[in-house]
Amino acid sequence: MLNRRTVLTSAAATALATAVPAAMAQSRKDALVLGMALEPPGLDPTAGAAAAIAEITQYNIFETLTKINSDGSVTPLLAESWEVSPDLKTYTFKLRKGVSFSNGEPFNANTVKFSLDRAKADKSTNKDKRSFSKLSTQVTDEHTVVVINSEIDPNLPFVLGQATAAIVEPKSADTNATAPVGTGPYKLDRWNKGSSAVLVKSPNFRDPKLAKLNRVTFRFVADPAAQAAALMAGDIDAFPRIGTRVVAQFRNNPQFQVISSGSRAKTILAINNKKISDVRVRRAILAALDRKAFIEGAADGFGVPIGSHYVPGALGYVDTTGINPHDVEKAKKLLAEAGVKLPMELTMTLPPPPYARQGGEIIVAQLAKVGINVKIQQVEWAQWLSNTYGGGHNYDLSIISHVEPFDLDNYTKPDYYWNYQSKAFNDLFTKIQNTASEQERAKLLGDAQRMLANDAANGFLYQPQWPTVAKKGVKGLWKDMPIFVNDLAALSWA
Repeated sequence: MLNRRTVLTSAAATALATAVPAAMAQSRKDALVLGMALEPPGLDPTAGAAAAIAEITQYNIFETLTKINSDGSVTPLLAESWEVSPDLKTYTFKLRKGVSFSNGEPFNANTVKFSLDRAKADKSTNKDKRSFSKLSTQVTDEHTVVVINSEIDPNLPFVLGQATAAIVEPKSADTNATAPVGTGPYKLDRWNKGSSAVLVKSPNFRDPKLAKLNRVTFRFVADPAAQAAALMAGDIDAFPRIGTRVVAQFRNNPQFQVISSGSRAKTILAINNKKISDVRVRRAILAALDRKAFIEGAADGFGVPIGSHYVPGALGYVDTTGINPHDVEKAKKLLAEAGVKLPMELTMTLPPPPYARQGGEIIVAQLAKVGINVKIQQVEWAQWLSNTYGGGHNYDLSIISHVEPFDLDNYTKPDYYWNYQSKAFNDLFTKIQNTASEQERAKLLGDAQRMLANDAANGFLYQPQWPTVAKKGVKGLWKDMPIFVNDLAALSWA
């Protein structure tokens, strides 16, 4: 027989059982937890190369003159409109009025000039510094800015929508890595290093109704199995670019949605051209690569083979996979012609992403078949950025995904980490940039793709397709990903 206390406790428990889920449901309408595989080294997208910075900050904390949409189109953001001169070098931007930074300071033409000038300054560490160095910015009035490019660049509106072109507030610019200040709908609430970053609505944002969510938490979970477990447990609501290996378990689960997104990324076996300078050896490495086997083993089938640093869907794409096809005997012959004493010993430096760690083992096995012994060196992301991408480019091979849509110009940079140097390619790329006709430019882009493939500048592997797993009720996730961002203002609960 139940006593009075038991009855009361039972009634209270029943009330709580019904009230708590209702309260949780209510609170979840204005809060969301997003998963991220990598934690950024800082939060200033104008000062670091890591794509993870933009995944948190772009269009959320920081804004740009233009906005890149899921389909790759470019629309106004901080600029309401723009006009282009007949010679295609001068852009006049009309700026949005009534905009403030999260610290209350006004956005105007002077802040645009400050930001673009800062991006090209001598002390700038902006990864697109070379592109910004070609721009000069003039203030016409408080809400009008003129940007003059020394070269024709048809992609400039797109470039100005990328995270490296974020408009920053002058007084806070130097501390944006840890205390970011922007004009976006969100601001940083706290950053728990090694665990999470929390964004909340900015009280100074011009349109309070734009963002539906009051709070968004980014949780950093590197291991794919842990990513899946966090989703299953309800600790994470959506995981863009989740580890491909765990996607299958969500496909037939009615509680989740799975989105496979196209990209402009290129996953490559990066080759240090300074250390492997003989083109015959580089071609041998490429001939040893079985791209389809790599895609299945490292990306669980989420990818399309590529033969150059360019992807299907981009202007002027040509299929170059036939230039260096998988051919073990040809690889052996090329190594013999180059006078390489076998076995050849190389080191492959691998950053943390699963495609690199899983793919590394596949590359080792494929190269071993032609007499190339590869020793794997696993490093953390910060080490890869400082020692492989930066510093003395201390590596032979690496596996990395380059996510920038328009990055052929990296092959013209003499100090870029591939150490690829070709006057012929530099001249061709200059011609591409200064060609106004889109049809002619597409033809030249095809020539550039073929040149990089014939030079075996890198081991071109595949165009990634990025899976997103989210709870059924999450709305507004990007269908495709021309750039790596999480557009929080577009997200809501059904």
